[in-house]
Amino acid sequence: MPQRSVIPDPFKFAAEGRSLIGTIPLAELSRLADVLLDKSGEVQFSLVGEMGIDRKPRMQLAITGELRVRCQRCLGSMAWPLGVKVQFELVRPGQPIPEDELEEDEFDAIEATPDMDVRALVEDEIVLAVPIAPRHEQCEAPRPDGGAVKESPFASLEKLRKTDSAE
Repeated sequence: MPQRSVIPDPFKFAAEGRSLIGTIPLAELSRLADVLLDKSGEVQFSLVGEMGIDRKPRMQLAITGELRVRCQRCLGSMAWPLGVKVQFELVRPGQPIPEDELEEDEFDAIEATPDMDVRALVEDEIVLAVPIAPRHEQCEAPRPDGGAVKESPFASLEKLRKTDSAE
């Protein structure tokens, strides 16, 4: 059974400048099951609480690791390095997200509920970070059986056009 890391009071965690460091096995990240080719391995995370200059509670999350995903061009396996760094501003449950946060790129506002699930927070950020169509820098599309390049169905029309223009 997966071990659950929770923060009982995220506001107190931030105000006291606490930190949490850990690892999560990829096999426990169920929402990534369709994306991952290999569920062995793990991701590392660190979560650090702080009070901003404006005295608002914040948390910084950093996630590192390597995911094995399918290249959408060649359909082969590829290593995708995971490096996520995000800063959250904590908002009390039921309070609206401040208007200025919607325009701010430096941090994201999240509702900080009691007993905040750290694993779910980490998984959310990984899901957002994984590309929709991962591709190798350089690779070729797969070829049909036998490795032959299939001729375009329009190639015969092109030949007819050339013979008509030559007459």
